[in-house]
Amino acid sequence: MTRLKTFRIMFCVLMQALCLLTPGGVRAEGPLVSTGVGFEFASGSYGLGTKTDSVYIPFTLAVYPSDRLGFMLEIPYVYQSSSAVNTGVLLGPGGGQMTGMRKEVAAMPGSVGTMPGTGGGSGGGTSSVSTVSHKSRQGVGDLTLKGGYVLVQEGEFVPRVRPYLFVKVPTADRDQMLGTGEFDEGFAVEFSKQFGNWYSFAEGGYTFQGSSPVLALKDYFSFNAGTGYQIGERFLPMLIVKASSAPIAGASDLVDLRLKLKYLAGVRTGVEGYVAKGVTRSTPDYGGGLAVYYDF
Repeated sequence: MTRLKTFRIMFCVLMQALCLLTPGGVRAEGPLVSTGVGFEFASGSYGLGTKTDSVYIPFTLAVYPSDRLGFMLEIPYVYQSSSAVNTGVLLGPGGGQMTGMRKEVAAMPGSVGTMPGTGGGSGGGTSSVSTVSHKSRQGVGDLTLKGGYVLVQEGEFVPRVRPYLFVKVPTADRDQMLGTGEFDEGFAVEFSKQFGNWYSFAEGGYTFQGSSPVLALKDYFSFNAGTGYQIGERFLPMLIVKASSAPIAGASDLVDLRLKLKYLAGVRTGVEGYVAKGVTRSTPDYGGGLAVYYDF
C-alpha cells in the first residue's frame, strides 16, 4: 500500500473517530461556520537573479461541529510573474492557520533548469537567469483539506493543545508552474495560551511531499510562533516568525518575520493584515496580505 493511500485511510478513520467521540450535545460557543477571503502579495529574487512577484487569493470555509472538532477547506487562485519559483510549495504545515493567510513561495535553484518550458538544463544549482521563463502564470491553485481536534482545553496554567492532519490536493496546473502536481500530507500540533492581555502560540509540524519527476521535492519540518498584546476588545497586534526546513533540494531553509494585525470589525466580522520580511534566500524579500472573514 502506498504512503498516500495509507495516510488517506488514517485521515478518514481518525476524523470519523473524532466525530463519534465528540458529544453531540456539546457545541462551540463561537461560530459553527466561518468563511473568509484574502489577498496576499510576495516579491523576491530567491537567489536566482530575477525578481518574481506572486499573488495568492484564498477562499476558506471552516466548519466546527463541536467546541473541539474543526474542519477547513481552502481553494486559492494564484498568479506569479515568472516560473522562477513555484507557488505550490508551502511555508508551514497545511498552509498555516485556519482563517489565516498562508501561501509562500520557495526558490528552486537546481530545479528551474529541469522544469518544462524553462529551456532545459541539468539543474544542480547551475541554472542561470537565461533558463528562467518570464511568462506570467495564473489559475486555480492546490486545494487544502484540514481536520483538527482540541485534545486539551486551555486552563489557568495549561495551554490549549490542538493537533491536526492535512492533505493538499494537486488541483493546480503543474504545466503552468502553479503547483507541484503532487499530493502532500502532514500533521502539526498547535499550542496557544492567553495571559491577561498577552496571547502567544507555537506550532510545529511535518509535511510529506509527493515524488515529482521534474522537482526535487523533500519532506520538511515547519515551525511557527508568535506573541501579541490585545488592545481594547477589538485589536490584537502580533509579532510572528515562520520557519521551515528546505522543501526542495538546493533551496535554503525558509524563515520570515511578520507583523500581523487582527481587528474585530463586528460581532461576526474580522479583518487580518500583515507585512512580512524574508530572512533567508528562499523566502520572499517582502510580502503582505489582507483577509476578511465572516462567522455564521
